[in-house]
Amino acid sequence: MENYEVNNSHTTNNKSILHEGVVTKITDDVVTITLKGNINCDGCKAKMACGASESTDKEIEIFNSISNIQLNENVEVALNKSLGLRAVFFAYVLPFIIMLSVLLISSTLVKEWIAGVLSILVLLPYYTILSFMKNSFKETFKFSILKTS
Repeated sequence: MENYEVNNSHTTNNKSILHEGVVTKITDDVVTITLKGNINCDGCKAKMACGASESTDKEIEIFNSISNIQLNENVEVALNKSLGLRAVFFAYVLPFIIMLSVLLISSTLVKEWIAGVLSILVLLPYYTILSFMKNSFKETFKFSILKTS
């Protein structure tokens, strides 16, 4: 479950990725929202790489600065599309580039099977570094809660 901060200045436009959800838990500073399946994902080009497009419900924790959110209220969670593309880059594109580079370089120096193992093992430090940068990503990727009618 991820923690994010509410950005109340968010406006709905074509530059936002919206997901419908229901407020399932409210504490002093955190709102837990269960995201529903999103029909907007049908037209998205990155739906195969995005975990939010799967059919199972997901929970997301957002740091709350809005006091008038009620339990079981329908809301929309919005994220700027450019931030969504940045998340896809860090989660999928950059590790692929690193893995392919290590494979190509190491295949000229060592046996093929060793090059394959090295290209997979290089992902361990990459994702470890990403996990240590979790707080930095929380600052960068700010979600907005938008009330629905």
